[in-house]
Amino acid sequence: MRSFSRTRVVLTTTAVALAAMVAACSSPPPPPPPPVVQAPPPPPPITLSANVVERASAFRGYMARASQVSPTFQNGDQIQASLKVGAAYETKSLMNGAVAYAAVLALQDPTFVASVREIAAHPAQRQEMVNNIFSNPSYATVFKGADSAAGLIIDTIGGDGLKLFMAGKAVKQAAYDVQKSSWSKSSVVDRDGRLASAKSLSTSPALAESADVAVLQQASTGGQSLGLTPRPAEAPYSPVVIRGLAVAALAALGAAGDENLTSIDALSVDPATNSCLNMAKLNLYQCLAVSKPHYEDIFCLGQHILIDTGACVIKAAGATVPPEPPKVLPVKESIATKGAGSNSRKAKTAAKKPVKKS
Repeated sequence: MRSFSRTRVVLTTTAVALAAMVAACSSPPPPPPPPVVQAPPPPPPITLSANVVERASAFRGYMARASQVSPTFQNGDQIQASLKVGAAYETKSLMNGAVAYAAVLALQDPTFVASVREIAAHPAQRQEMVNNIFSNPSYATVFKGADSAAGLIIDTIGGDGLKLFMAGKAVKQAAYDVQKSSWSKSSVVDRDGRLASAKSLSTSPALAESADVAVLQQASTGGQSLGLTPRPAEAPYSPVVIRGLAVAALAALGAAGDENLTSIDALSVDPATNSCLNMAKLNLYQCLAVSKPHYEDIFCLGQHILIDTGACVIKAAGATVPPEPPKVLPVKESIATKGAGSNSRKAKTAAKKPVKKS
């Protein structure tokens, strides 16, 4: 009896074990581990072509040099030296330089850059925005901070244009004041040569200075600040401002490097500014062609290099050109003090007649 019970226990235990094994074999496998979520690739760095930075520096350098032309001329050599300083720019290059400098200025606005960088973090959105900006630069104005970035461009480039404009006013006035000196009425030596020189200088782009290029390169990538304070400016913006914002946005998207330079060149064209600068040059050539004494060369320098070019830059930035002061007409004494008609022939004849004694 005990043997039978013991056998029964063994069989029962074996059956339980077998059942457990069957249950283990029939249970579902453990769930697979969760998929590994890969972090999105980091956005490309802020990139602005070295060529664009050099153009910005060349523009900034020309504006600074030309604005420093002094109206205190002592001889003809000083006049000719100043003419060479002022004439030393090629119109298309100066226009492109204005847009390039506008881009560097826009990159000084942290809000604008941060807003663009948010898009840069998403590859698909980034590429879509790059395509949109190249097809229509105005897309760059939708970013947060675009208004204050535009204010930086307007204030800085417009201010540079105003300095040049006012320097021209002083030089133009000197053309009249200097006529008190006899040397100013002497004829210019080699008139044809100085006209040819002005035309030759107008075919070569202004040169950038390496130290300034380094400063602007650092500023464009956030490595160094230019110390400017953004000011919101209301739309609509001038083409140079819009194109400057567009190039800056492309740089913040990592799409303004040398590989896209051809597209950036096309985007930087502003026909209105180019036409304005070309007209300033044409007027300069015509002025120098007929100018003979030194004081007339001073007038050509003040009006058609400094004032006209300064006005073009002011307009390009979307700023306001100072209005001409109203002309003060001589006041006729007959109207102001003696009444209308007192200066007429009849009144003068009557005044000459002796007064009859009573």
